[in-house]
Amino acid sequence: MGIYIYNREQIGRIEEACLIAAAVLDEIENIIDIGTSTSDIDDLANRVIKNFGGKPAFLGYKGFPASVCTSINEIVVHGIPQKSVKLNEGDIIGVDVGVYYNGFFGDTARTFTAGVVNQEAERLVIATREALYKGIETCRPGKRVSDISHAIEQHVIAFGFSPVHEFVGHGIGRGLHEEPSIPNYGPPERGPRLKDGMVFAIEPMINAGSWDVSVQGDGWTVVTKDGSLSAHFEHTIAIIDGSPVILTRGKTFN
Repeated sequence: MGIYIYNREQIGRIEEACLIAAAVLDEIENIIDIGTSTSDIDDLANRVIKNFGGKPAFLGYKGFPASVCTSINEIVVHGIPQKSVKLNEGDIIGVDVGVYYNGFFGDTARTFTAGVVNQEAERLVIATREALYKGIETCRPGKRVSDISHAIEQHVIAFGFSPVHEFVGHGIGRGLHEEPSIPNYGPPERGPRLKDGMVFAIEPMINAGSWDVSVQGDGWTVVTKDGSLSAHFEHTIAIIDGSPVILTRGKTFN
């Protein structure tokens, strides 16, 4: 189908969905604490999205049973919220939220910390967040899709960390997942050239150990094969007038 080029009015509508998604994560940040259950996080996300008049994009998507993904420690992505799963001291948790609003989608993720985390976890979270912005900075007309991938990979491998290979960023707009796929690793100067009007969800998923992952028996939960920690950050961005513009801006995550 190719990569969609969105006009300013359409990007504005995508941004409306994105700002709701960012507001959800802002609210979730306020309840991240030792003893908070992943079900509590999901319930809050569902309420906030509906209060803004949106719909949780993940709920029912290919059968996913919740409004957000909650991925603790060695869980890379797609963790399913549960009442019985509560945050412990030193945990890290990636929360991924998608919103459908007024015909368009927004998608964003952040990794939060519960209590005091160890040095490796802190380094991983910081490096993954920084890698997101390295990838975003690359989103300029004339660059290629794999330049985003390469920027992310080069940043995290300098810390001794590994980008996940099996799960990728993507285009977004009228659909939750559109072309192109945007890996978080690989050589530069490959793939389609970037243009004004393209809208991407850039999302480094970075492991402290090996890049290798496996899917658990529920068909959703992705874990590191070696049991190492994993972090995840994501912004939806649009290329406007030659520069990347973050659409999922939040109070503390811009």
